Amino acid sequence: MNGFVINNFFGSPWATTPTIYNLNFFFIFFLEVFMFKFNFFSISLISFICFIVILIISFCFFIPIFQNDSSIFLSSDLSFINSPSFELSFSQFIWPTPGYTTITSPFGRRVSPTSGASTNHSGIDIGAPTGSNIVAIFSGTVTYTGFSGAGGYTVTIKNGDYTVSFCHVSPTFLVYVGQHVNKGDIIATVGPKNVYGVPNNPYKDSNGNPTNGATTGPHLHLTLKKDGKAVNPLDYF
Repeated sequence: MNGFVINNFFGSPWATTPTIYNLNFFFIFFLEVFMFKFNFFSISLISFICFIVILIISFCFFIPIFQNDSSIFLSSDLSFINSPSFELSFSQFIWPTPGYTTITSPFGRRVSPTSGASTNHSGIDIGAPTGSNIVAIFSGTVTYTGFSGAGGYTVTIKNGDYTVSFCHVSPTFLVYVGQHVNKGDIIATVGPKNVYGVPNNPYKDSNGNPTNGATTGPHLHLTLKKDGKAVNPLDYF
């Protein structure tokens, strides 16, 4: 800011520019004199009118300047607002499967739906047919694409303290590691139940066919981590 900061009678800062510094100081001086010396029993009508006029003129000068230069005492206190963690902590997420919102398995303790699936669910399962679009729930950088074991084919995106993994997606990846994606970009599609060509895939259905990780059918498993710890994604939508 190309100006000065001075304190008024009440101790709060006023911001002004060099071109009107003397004028503002003049108004502040007389405003404070009147406010300090004002006596409702002896003040004359003319003095009272002068006080009101000075008060109005002073606020005409100060209010716009305060609005324009409020950063002088806000910028340092709110510098953390630019961090990715701050942006994401205020529900800057969008739903990953447009048009499909049914939760088929919640976050936390559960009965394992199939062999190899965890009883302490690290995310949520969203029911959706094969080929359904999956979008980035927040902007970030792709850090992983591949077959991740129980999660099947997976895409992982990171932004600051947050990491999100989209599991059981199609093996035809739409993004690559190192790519920046924006919130809402299509980053994958829901994969099929059965996949082939994964070396030593331990996951099989009841017929012995290899599956896309520990799954009983097409769906999206969404894992969200903050500072490396799994959190309930539903708390962020």
